[in-house]
Amino acid sequence: MAEISASAAVREAVWPREIVDRTIFWLFVAGLAWVPFWYGSNDWIALGVNAIWFPGLTALYELSLLIRRKSHPVGIRHVAVPATLVAGVIAWIILQTLTWNWLDLANPIWALAAEALGRPITGSISVNRDLTNLALLRLITAASCFWLALQLCRDGARARLLLGLLGVIGCGYAAYGLIALKAGPLPWLVYLPPSRGFVSSTFISRDCYATYAGIGFLVTAGFVLRRYHHEISEATGSLRLLIASFIEGSGGGAALLAGAFLTLVALCLTGSRGGLFATGLGLLALLMLGRWHESDQGRERLAVIVLALFLVAATLLVFGGIVGGKIEEAGLYDTNRMAVYLLTLRSIADAPVLGYGYGTFADVFPMYRDRSIEVLGIWAQAHDTYLEIFQGLGLVFGSMLIGSIVILAVRCAGGALRRRQNATVPRIAASVMILVGVHALVDFGLQMQAIAITLTAILGAGVAQSERTRVALED
Repeated sequence: MAEISASAAVREAVWPREIVDRTIFWLFVAGLAWVPFWYGSNDWIALGVNAIWFPGLTALYELSLLIRRKSHPVGIRHVAVPATLVAGVIAWIILQTLTWNWLDLANPIWALAAEALGRPITGSISVNRDLTNLALLRLITAASCFWLALQLCRDGARARLLLGLLGVIGCGYAAYGLIALKAGPLPWLVYLPPSRGFVSSTFISRDCYATYAGIGFLVTAGFVLRRYHHEISEATGSLRLLIASFIEGSGGGAALLAGAFLTLVALCLTGSRGGLFATGLGLLALLMLGRWHESDQGRERLAVIVLALFLVAATLLVFGGIVGGKIEEAGLYDTNRMAVYLLTLRSIADAPVLGYGYGTFADVFPMYRDRSIEVLGIWAQAHDTYLEIFQGLGLVFGSMLIGSIVILAVRCAGGALRRRQNATVPRIAASVMILVGVHALVDFGLQMQAIAITLTAILGAGVAQSERTRVALED
């Protein structure tokens, strides 16, 4: 009787905690499903909703821990270095928006504006405080997503569920993109540019959607590899037997294969050269990461890689003609972008320490634009997220922001190599980081909040699962 009473007490103590965590988890997933819906969250309405929803869920979760007198599943000390770096960057962004009448740190453009208007103007480091505050809001929103995913996904089953649901969400937007390619966008997406034969789904740019489609493909491919590696590793004998084991295992994995195929087709039909190349590097990392047991034979590992590459190559052969045609027509790089990169580097050299204010590229670049770029067109982004970060924050704090992400990505890669079981989540997180990190060199997809929020959610789950379950990470 005493044992029954004790078990009942344990169930009563665990039940409220599970209800709260599950409720917040599903609300979190609902937010992740929403963020690509409204132009990839590249709109004032979406930005406002996200700024309320995700930090609000994080605050609600923290409040629930206080009420329940529970500790964080992952203590802050386990992410102390990147958290300190991000906190320092946030403090610096706030300083960039303050007026410095008593200290000569304001950007010289404010003095020129005061002279032109004939009246005093309070200056700041940022050349546009409104843009800097908006970029800060986006950064805090993404950081709250990472923290919430980190806490909710310490449980391995929940982490796999989150990534699986993200794969389903990615398939849904890929299916819509393929339908819209023929039928046109939905009525409320009136501001989308014409597709011109390319898939852009609900995003304003097909190159940005290519990043999101690549994320969906890698997430789904990670679960495909998880399933078929088990099937092939148990098969011994000839290559024919390995192929037969793969086909036999396809009965239960047909949905995974269909999802991976769907997102890969959508990715190919975006026509994005950078997106396809970055996804290829992410897939290579996904294939190579992970701890392979000593009992595994080399041919089994090779069979998994060869079969995966064969399926991807077959898909590219059928649907990759758009990308090939674009490369044949425009080449591998854009001369205008190269000129923009050089001009952005020149602006960074003029303010290497203070920067111009986080998120102010659209106002800074016209001051440096010259005849090396075609007259037509407006460059609101540098098409290189790293250059924009350095231009806005300066070299020191820009390096701090990038370094914090790199530390977390390396931790995911280390967990994928170190863990013998449940390595799927950190493997996917590390490969997605490579995809987004490489594509950010030639495009601005990471500056789309739908991509940034999805990425930080995956990164949080990957960091939470980079340590074995037996290791206590609570604070």
